[in-house]
Amino acid sequence: MLYKALLLLLSLFFFSCSNSVGGDSGRPSTKEFEKDSLAGMIRVHTGESLVALGTNKTSANINERPEMMVGFEYDFSMSRSEVTCGEFNGLMESATGLSLDCEDGALPATNVSYYDAVLFANERSKAEGFDTVYSYSMASFDEQRHCVKMEGFSDHADILGYRLPTEAEWVFVASRNSNVEKAWTAGNSGYKLHPVCEKAAANEFCDMFGNAMEWVNDWFGIFRDTTILNYAGAPDGGALGQRVLKGGSYRNDASSISLYGRGDVYTVVSSTRAEYVGFRLAFGVIVNPVWMGGDGMANSSRIAPMASSSFLQSRTGTRKMKLAFRNDVSGNIAFIDYTSGSLSVVEIADTIGAYHPEISPDGKRVAFCTGLEGVAGKSSLYVRDLNANGSNLVKLNVESAAIPRWRVLENGDTVIVYVTDAGNNKDASAFKAASTWQVKFAGGKFGTPEKLFDGAYHGGISEDNSIAVSGARLLRAHVADSGSTLMAHARDTVWYDSAQACNASLARDGSKRTLFLDFGKGPGVDFVGKKYGMHERLLVSDSTGKLLQAVAAPAGYSFDHSEWSLGGGNFAVVTLSNLEGAHSKIALVYLKDESVVEIAEGDELWHPNFWVDAKASARPNLTLNADSAGVYYDEGVWYNALELRVKMERFWYRREEVTVVGLGSSRMMFGMYEKNVKSENFLNMAYSAGDMRGMHYLFKNYILQHVPNLKTLVIEMSPDLLWYDRSTSWGPIIDGVPGFKYDEDHSFWKDGVPEGFLSLVSECPKPESVLQHPYNLEDFLLPTMGWYGIDVFRDTTALSTLDENYKYDFSLFEEIIKMARERNLNIICFIAPQNPGYRETGSYGVYGPKRSIADSILSRVKGMGLIWMDENKMGDHDYTENMAYNMDHLSAEGAMQLTARLDSILETLK
Repeated sequence: MLYKALLLLLSLFFFSCSNSVGGDSGRPSTKEFEKDSLAGMIRVHTGESLVALGTNKTSANINERPEMMVGFEYDFSMSRSEVTCGEFNGLMESATGLSLDCEDGALPATNVSYYDAVLFANERSKAEGFDTVYSYSMASFDEQRHCVKMEGFSDHADILGYRLPTEAEWVFVASRNSNVEKAWTAGNSGYKLHPVCEKAAANEFCDMFGNAMEWVNDWFGIFRDTTILNYAGAPDGGALGQRVLKGGSYRNDASSISLYGRGDVYTVVSSTRAEYVGFRLAFGVIVNPVWMGGDGMANSSRIAPMASSSFLQSRTGTRKMKLAFRNDVSGNIAFIDYTSGSLSVVEIADTIGAYHPEISPDGKRVAFCTGLEGVAGKSSLYVRDLNANGSNLVKLNVESAAIPRWRVLENGDTVIVYVTDAGNNKDASAFKAASTWQVKFAGGKFGTPEKLFDGAYHGGISEDNSIAVSGARLLRAHVADSGSTLMAHARDTVWYDSAQACNASLARDGSKRTLFLDFGKGPGVDFVGKKYGMHERLLVSDSTGKLLQAVAAPAGYSFDHSEWSLGGGNFAVVTLSNLEGAHSKIALVYLKDESVVEIAEGDELWHPNFWVDAKASARPNLTLNADSAGVYYDEGVWYNALELRVKMERFWYRREEVTVVGLGSSRMMFGMYEKNVKSENFLNMAYSAGDMRGMHYLFKNYILQHVPNLKTLVIEMSPDLLWYDRSTSWGPIIDGVPGFKYDEDHSFWKDGVPEGFLSLVSECPKPESVLQHPYNLEDFLLPTMGWYGIDVFRDTTALSTLDENYKYDFSLFEEIIKMARERNLNIICFIAPQNPGYRETGSYGVYGPKRSIADSILSRVKGMGLIWMDENKMGDHDYTENMAYNMDHLSAEGAMQLTARLDSILETLK
């Protein structure tokens, strides 16, 4: 009864009503699992049960803590087994051309991306006559026909169809129906997949632990110590678009597989594929879904980004973009900062009702008002910083101010133009009774307001002060006489044959074009040549009110809240209103080709304002492309690129003073603390998943060319670094981060670093929110967690020195040594410590290889006459439990010991 009361209380807290579409809302059955009418599915009755996501174990990953309880207001169905290779090919080969290489059709379908999985779910829905749960505007496929990217992607919890299970659904079933001791794991699998359900009784769920790790539906989000109903994950994927994997696989030790585990060794995104990752399906509406954002607040209304920064950059020509809008559900301003590399919606929580947000010319602040266009009455005007806290809030101390619009005057002053009343302008006398003003804004403060002219012209003023417009029933214009300005001799007029018009916005690119909407009854119908409905055309007029263009709204939608983008002349931003009248999407309209790109989705999104940095190309050195030069991190690339972005900034700023450089993986990055090396000026260039390809590239092209006082190279030679192919680590960085390619195209600046380059390096985004472990980008130190786990994540029997990757990687190591010797550098060969428990296994460490192979490799390297720094000693080291973070990384305490030993070696080399 306690659970029932708790669930009832939570229902009342989160929701005012319950949607029972597509589910057994009464849930009369007392059985948790029973046979389903859908082929291969089992019906799941959740009843009054709660399930725990995450854990309170301090040894768990920070992203798996704390424990959070989840209840359900709905039942659902889930497939008994993972989708098989035969089932997958049976639908997908004809649908997308993707056919997996099936050794046995009964094996789980693996090596599929999240996008491949949701496309399969859609195909099964269509095959059985259901609506599709997942929608998208554009899909991209690789040469094998795997889906690697979707623009405009969205999942619809309210649609009855096949989908991936949520993490909560998956854990609910697995917690009641799975035993890891009976699963295919590293101890019994032979490091290979097995046909589904070989270890399960008839009519019960199988292989939820082991065999193939499984995609679930959720974006990767945080947990809180609370209880939530109908949890559906995070509202978006953050900077990396991270996803959740569950259940472990045939390559994991049984002791490392848990209900609370949420991922793989490295970051998992929607395009990730692995031979050990598959999926199973769920079916049914998620009633009253609740998402939890990075602020830890549960919300039944989700706002989801629908277009990536890279896609929008391909349209606007710059990554420096921001979108601000009103979330009409909460009344708050929300924004997406594409510049920061974090594709997340941030909402500024406040008690002030915020309308008509407008981003400042420098992109750092947002102005807004408390009044609404077309509604008479008093309004207050505010400015605040455009950040999560909405800091430095200031109010304009006047009786009434509405519809703020930023301007930069010819003398360089930044001002805000506003009107005293934004009501219906159809009545000429009432319109003229209001007035248009401007006020200087500098140093976070308002100046003294000055009146410009009578009339509430809140649609904007042209750069040359020759036109002002207003649209709230009529399209009114304030037009200067020839050779004059609005503040001198001007006349008021009504354009568009006095037909009803609204949402007027004057372009800010010097073209004097006006953007507006109508009711399908004015001159627009004659211009288009056919009838259309209210707001179904986005109209553009010239400086005289003559129509130039009419862009059609997408089928099933009408436009609203139209505005020119700030700094991007041929772009407009609009809301899309669906057939029920909900402003469910924000879209960017490119007027050159009349394309409409959906960029955000939610329940009620109002008053969008899209900012593009007009100064992105106006740098002191015009030869530099500000969208590529110094950009060492970009969204969609693993967090190791973010680490390397920090290292690259330190490199460029410190290169002339550095005497020792370290190259390696995260073991060196976390183990060698720069600030504690006293004998030399040490630069630690190691990063997560650093491999020989990356080390070679950095050493040859950057370190040798730009570190004039270099005396010593410290290079990591952990044996397992020698079996990486290009796609494992370095490939995604070099392909996905524009700064490296830009440097390469400019010969890595061997003739000198250009003016303005360092400032661009510093401006590159650095979102710490994407980091995967509890460390910061200043110190790169980890807390003490102990040497937990002796998992082996590779089949050590498959790692041979005859492998082509091994041969290539070792040749790169040899070439690094050769180049260092030609420069007369000291070379310290560092072997990182791992869990000493690997002494009791056949593996050298977490990624292999066999201990015998590792010993032969290290003997070969030792014969090269390098300065030896073996801190692993085949497991016989002195790094204790309190010096470790996990199975192959040191904590801060361990780093102090390791760094002191490095410093001692460097001291002897003086």
